[in-house]
Amino acid sequence: MIAFPVLADDKAAAPSGKTQYILSVSWQPGFCETRPKRKECVGLTAERYDATHFSLHGLWPMKKSYCGVAADIRARDKKGDWLELPQLAMAEETQAKLLIVMPGTQSGLDRHQWLRSGTCQGGTAQDYFAMQLRLLDELNGSAVRTLFTARLGQEVTEDEIKQAFDTSFGKGAGERVRMRCQKAGDRSVITGLTIGLSGDVSAGAGLSPLILAAGGTDFKCGRGIVDAAGVQ
Repeated sequence: MIAFPVLADDKAAAPSGKTQYILSVSWQPGFCETRPKRKECVGLTAERYDATHFSLHGLWPMKKSYCGVAADIRARDKKGDWLELPQLAMAEETQAKLLIVMPGTQSGLDRHQWLRSGTCQGGTAQDYFAMQLRLLDELNGSAVRTLFTARLGQEVTEDEIKQAFDTSFGKGAGERVRMRCQKAGDRSVITGLTIGLSGDVSAGAGLSPLILAAGGTDFKCGRGIVDAAGVQ
């Protein structure tokens, strides 16, 4: 069992504020075990990046969506045929990285997320996704990913995940996190995490101040299996 020490200078949890955004990340092996026919899941192997790293799902502003999106485009988006939506204008480097860390782009998830949530950010698609890539990189460099990769095929608990968040992002960070699990046969597999944020996400702030400024939430799924790619 991995034990993560609490940072010495974090003597008390940060007071709960108001959550302005939700950062949603997937644990792709678990997600794909429950949706094996999705395009992004068909080729998932243990060697692929998203087999051992959190994948980007999206960044959602609270209580705002489809800002300035034409009614016909919005209707097309809600049908779910996301690859039929307009392509996004982004730097080639950003597009290339999204293909790796946001496997849902194979199903047009990036186009959907931009229309539903990115249009409410006040910047371009490039700005929206570059900012998320920065936050995702920080999460994947944290004790949270260390915990998940050390426990592939095994169960982790709410307390262990909260402790990992507190270690990397400050005391109380784990109270701003919710875990998603889904039944796969007789197993409860982790499909992802949602993380509350508050503050100016476009200003280059790190995850720690953004998480600690958010409001608390219920963890929901108290324990689940960190699925490994190909395990069913």
